Parts: sequence; structure tokens; C-alpha cells
Amino acid sequence: MRRGAVRSVVVAGLLVLCGAGPVGPAGAWPGSDEEADVAYHGRVQLSRGQLKLWMVPQNEGPAEVPNATVRVRLSADLADRHELSEGCARVGRREVVCETGTLPRHGRGRHIALLLGLRERPAEVAVRIDTLWDGGATDRNRANNEHVVLALDTGDPYAF
Repeated sequence: MRRGAVRSVVVAGLLVLCGAGPVGPAGAWPGSDEEADVAYHGRVQLSRGQLKLWMVPQNEGPAEVPNATVRVRLSADLADRHELSEGCARVGRREVVCETGTLPRHGRGRHIALLLGLRERPAEVAVRIDTLWDGGATDRNRANNEHVVLALDTGDPYAF
């Protein structure tokens, strides 16, 4: 694949875009002049080897984002079976990706809910949430779309 080219791969019914070349400022694709501010807000809850994650992606603008991909990485291995929202796919032993759908300017996207079974029953799980692909927009404020949440196996919800 030539430098800067983009290819697509379908993983469990989810289209994942893979770039081989450099990206521009703050993860934008070369030539992108749109600016957006993608953020994620939600909560995680760990109870008896099951992790519940609920989040809402949003965009503070100024441009609309036609679609983005949020990545969820865990510090524990996923079990063989779990429930995923539409548009989500497991992409590794500890990783799930989900498309956000359209993120309007100064608006919210669709709710994303995951019920993830874990292979073991850990006392705690670190959950890392970040943007894998931002639809080609420039996002200068990465602080509100990169989260690490430590969920203890207490059944208590932890907000981000």
C-alpha cells in the first residue's frame, strides 16, 4: 500500500479504516480542514466478572463528524461471549471498537451500551476509551475523548 493510502477492512460486520501513511495534527487525515471536538461521557460498572459500559459520544463542533470509531481497551481478557451494540466488534483479546454514527455540530450521537463478560473474575479492570478514527476531522482537544477508568468489582458505577 502506498504511503498515505487508506484501506478498509471489515471486522465482524464493522468497516474499519486503516491508514498506512502519516496523519496530520491531532489525528486528522492529510488534507482535512474540518475541525471538530469529539468527546465521550458515560459510566462503567464491574460486577462478578461482567463489565457494563454505557457511553454517549458528542461533538462540540464546529464541524459535523459523519462517523467516528471509539475504541475500548481492557486490562483483562474478554470471555468468549458478550453482548455488543449494533456497529460494535471485538478486535482482540481485550479490545472492542464501535462506530459512533453521525455526530452533529454541538450535538450527541447514539448511545453505545456494552455488556462484556470477562474470562476471569478480576477484582478490578482498567478501561481505556479513546478515538481510533475521527472521520477525518482535526480534534485539538484530545483530553475529553481519552479516558482511563478503574472499575472495582463492587457493582458501583464509575463515571467518565
